[in-house]
Amino acid sequence: MEQSPSHAIPLFGNEALRRIEAASTADGGDAFALMQRAGRAAWRHLLQRWPWAQRIVVACGTGNNGGDGYVIAHHALQAGRSVEVVRAAAPTSALAVRACARFESSGGRCTDATDAFAHADVIVDAIFGIGLSRPPQGVAADMVAAINAAGKPVLALDVPSGVDAQTGNVAGAAVRATATLQLLAAHCGLVTGAAIDYCGELTVDALATDVDRREAQAFALHSDALTDCLKPRARDSHKGTYGHVLCIGGDAGSGGAIALCAQAALRSGAGLVSVATRSQHVPAFIATRPEIMGHAVENASALAPLAGRASVLAIGPGLGQQAWGASLFDAAIDCGRPLLVDADALNLLSRNPRPLPLDAVITPHPGEAARLLDCTIASVQSDRFAAAQSLVERFGCVVVLKGAGTIVAARDRKPQVISAGNPGMAVGGMGDLLTGVIAALRAQGLPAFDAAACGALLHAVAGDDAAADGGERGLLPSDLLAHLRRRSNPGGAR
Repeated sequence: MEQSPSHAIPLFGNEALRRIEAASTADGGDAFALMQRAGRAAWRHLLQRWPWAQRIVVACGTGNNGGDGYVIAHHALQAGRSVEVVRAAAPTSALAVRACARFESSGGRCTDATDAFAHADVIVDAIFGIGLSRPPQGVAADMVAAINAAGKPVLALDVPSGVDAQTGNVAGAAVRATATLQLLAAHCGLVTGAAIDYCGELTVDALATDVDRREAQAFALHSDALTDCLKPRARDSHKGTYGHVLCIGGDAGSGGAIALCAQAALRSGAGLVSVATRSQHVPAFIATRPEIMGHAVENASALAPLAGRASVLAIGPGLGQQAWGASLFDAAIDCGRPLLVDADALNLLSRNPRPLPLDAVITPHPGEAARLLDCTIASVQSDRFAAAQSLVERFGCVVVLKGAGTIVAARDRKPQVISAGNPGMAVGGMGDLLTGVIAALRAQGLPAFDAAACGALLHAVAGDDAAADGGERGLLPSDLLAHLRRRSNPGGAR
C-alpha cells in the first residue's frame, strides 16, 4: 500500500481538526455560519435516520458543541417537531450564547430536568466535543447517565460525550450513541479501542470545507482497501514466484497453533509453506494438510538449513517459553530472513528485549504489548496509537497492535487502523492465523508495513465473512480459512 492508500479514510487528531476549523473561518469567514452548517447537517442526518421522530430532546453543554445542539434544536422546532433542550448550565462560549438566544427567541424551551430523556423519540448528545480529555463530572455525568438509562436512539454530535476523540479512551461515564456524526473530518480516536463500543454507526460531514489528506494522523482501512495491495496474478507464475514461508513453533502439546498459522499462509497465497516443529506433530500435517511440509526440529542447529531455504520466517505460535522455544527464537532472529514474531516469541522478546530488523513484524495483543513495554494493559488501551508508536521506537520494526481497531505502525509511515473484524474473533488461535496471513503476503513480495496492514485487513474481513455465515459466538479460526482464500483474490466470488 502507498503512504496514503486510495481507498483509505483519513483520520485526524484534535490539533488538525482545530486547524481545519480555523482555516474554514479565516479571511473573513463567519464562525457562527460554520456552526449553523454543522447544526443543519446534524438535523439532515437525524431526519434521514429517524424520519418518524416527533419528540427531539437535545442535551447541550456550555461550549461550542452545545452551540451545535442549539442549532439542531432550532431546525427541529422550525420543522414542527416537539423539542426540548436539557442543559448542564447556561452556555459560556460566545457562539453557543448566540445559538441559544436564537433557539429561545423562536419559542424554544430549555430545562435542567433529565427525566425529559425518557420521553424522547431521539436524543441528541451535544454535551462535550473533541476538547474533553477527562471524565464528565457533576451535572454532566448525571446527564450522561440519564441518556444511557433512557434506552432511546442517540445521535452524538462529533463525539459521544465522555469519549476522548484523540485516543478513543473512555475513562469514566460516556454516552452510548446509536450513531455519531463527525463534523469536518473523521476523528482518529473513534475507530479503535473502547470508543468503538460507544460510537455506534460513524459518518462524516465535511461541512463543505476542504480537508487536506496530508494533515491526517492515520488512515482507516475498510474491505475495499484490499484492492490496493492484492493484485491479480500474472499468468506466467510458478510456486517460487510467491515465496516460501517457514512457520516455527508447536512445542509439545501445542501443535494446533502452528498448524493454523501454516494453513493460513497457504490460504493467503504463499507458494510453499513449511513447518519446523516437534517430531510428534509432523504426522498430523501429513494426514490433515499434506500441502504443508512438516519437519521435525529438536534443536536450533536443525533449523538453519530450513531457514536458509525460506523467504520469510513466522515464529511464535505454540513455541512455548522453555529452552527449545528460546533456542529456536534466537536462531530465527540471527538468520537474517524477513521475520514475523508472535505469541510465545513475543513473550520471549519481553524477557530479553532487543532491537529487531527494520523489516520484522511483531503482532502483540494488548497483554503482550504491556509486557513488551513494561506497563499495564490499561495503559496500552488508554492510548493505543501512543502504545503502538512506543513499540516501534523500542523494537525498531513494524508493529501490529491487535484488538478492536487493530493499529499497524512503523517508522516514517502513518498508522493504519483496521476498520473490520468482530467480537467473534476473540478466541484462541485467531492470532496464529493472522501471523500466517501476514507472512504469506510478505513472501509474495509486499514490503513489511504493507504486508502487515493488508494482512491484518484481510484477516479481519475474512472474520466478518465467517461471522456472517453463522454468527459471532462460536466462531473458530478454521472457519476463516475458506474466506481468506476468497478475499485474497480481487474480483473473486464473495
